[in-house]
Amino acid sequence: MKKTLKIFIVLALFAIKAKAQILTPVNWSYAAKKTSATEAVVFLKANIDEGWHVYSQFVKEGGPIKTTFTFTASPEYTLVGKTIEPKPIVRMEKVFGMDVAFFEGSAIFQQKIKLKKGQTTVKGSLEYMTCNDKQCLPPTTEEFSIPIK
Repeated sequence: MKKTLKIFIVLALFAIKAKAQILTPVNWSYAAKKTSATEAVVFLKANIDEGWHVYSQFVKEGGPIKTTFTFTASPEYTLVGKTIEPKPIVRMEKVFGMDVAFFEGSAIFQQKIKLKKGQTTVKGSLEYMTCNDKQCLPPTTEEFSIPIK
């Protein structure tokens, strides 16, 4: 009887651990490139697992959570224009009842920066939502810090 109880407890713990695993189908990486002594471009790259997608910055109301970039204000730099994204895939998603723009595989977002100082660090956060054909994960916020040398 005690042996059966121990086996049951061990199996229950394995089941709980397997259920508690957190899915992370999107990994972000960051880089920067100076284009002149006073300008740079920061790159925010989403590496997206097969079968998953991340939504565009330009999603209509009533759709999924759009990808949003928030840059921390700094006296060392200013943003030039808006964050640029690659051309998305646009498809009708039944769950939202509308055409939705998204990315699969990878997507590199770019933000131009006007430098007021030769070296700086661009900081901020991004929010995104990822889905596959079966489920959507809750929106995720990630902070970033990108050195410009």
